[in-house]
Amino acid sequence: MTVQSLLTPMQLNTDLARKMLVDFIRTEIIRVGFRRGVLGLSGGIDSALVAFLAAEALGAENVLGVMMPYRTSNPSSRADAESVAQMLGIATRVIEITPMVEPYLNTIHPERSGAEPKDGQVERRRGNVMARQRMIVLYDQSEEFHGLVIGTSNKTEALLGYTTQYGDNAAAIQPIADLYKNQVRQLACTVGVPQVIIDKAPSADLWQGQTDEDELGFTYDEADAILYRLVDERRKIDDVVAQGFDERVVRRIAELVRRNHFKRVTPPIAKISGRTIGVDFLYDRDWAK
Repeated sequence: MTVQSLLTPMQLNTDLARKMLVDFIRTEIIRVGFRRGVLGLSGGIDSALVAFLAAEALGAENVLGVMMPYRTSNPSSRADAESVAQMLGIATRVIEITPMVEPYLNTIHPERSGAEPKDGQVERRRGNVMARQRMIVLYDQSEEFHGLVIGTSNKTEALLGYTTQYGDNAAAIQPIADLYKNQVRQLACTVGVPQVIIDKAPSADLWQGQTDEDELGFTYDEADAILYRLVDERRKIDDVVAQGFDERVVRRIAELVRRNHFKRVTPPIAKISGRTIGVDFLYDRDWAK
């Protein structure tokens, strides 16, 4: 049995999903008093899909796509991002993050000034700094544009913890965080995302030649099929392995889901009072009008 055939249960009703997500974006942004949205436009499929949905929900004139290249970013990423913006007619800004990131990196690693990362820890630290700097830029741009930051994380990344806390997983709303990567591809085809973006290898574009799947050690298709069974169908690890999946990969994915749960929840608050934010004080109705 092929991995592709094991993805069959994840087939998406794309027309319904499109309507739900467009309504979600419009409702959640208007509900808190805004009319506009800002997102990081990377040239990848996730941000492209969110840009298409946001433009449909809010109107192209109410969406700002911000491109934030680093000195090692692939030039084709910017070209793909610009093509999406032109197709949609949304406003864009290009803000180079190298002059913001390098001074800090050179301060903590002066011996590596201007050098490419040489080990995994430095790569991770550099990538985290870049991701958080991009979010600083997005939130600043959202203030000027008077719009909420719209996230572009998908369900696969969120479950695996393949995100940077207060970096790429920071946003006011997350429209596609309940769509697996495979489902993102399905919906992207429906809304009209260019095929060249749908087909290219997913990458956070943190350094030359970096791809998500190389870093993870398995493909998104493998991850999606396994995660769907572990999470949505609530199967045990042994049951998933019995379906023909590589036991090493299944156990690795299950461990990533367990270990990275802290990234998917708001910071726990120590309960001292009778009404604690996030515990007893949860909804609008809890607050006296």
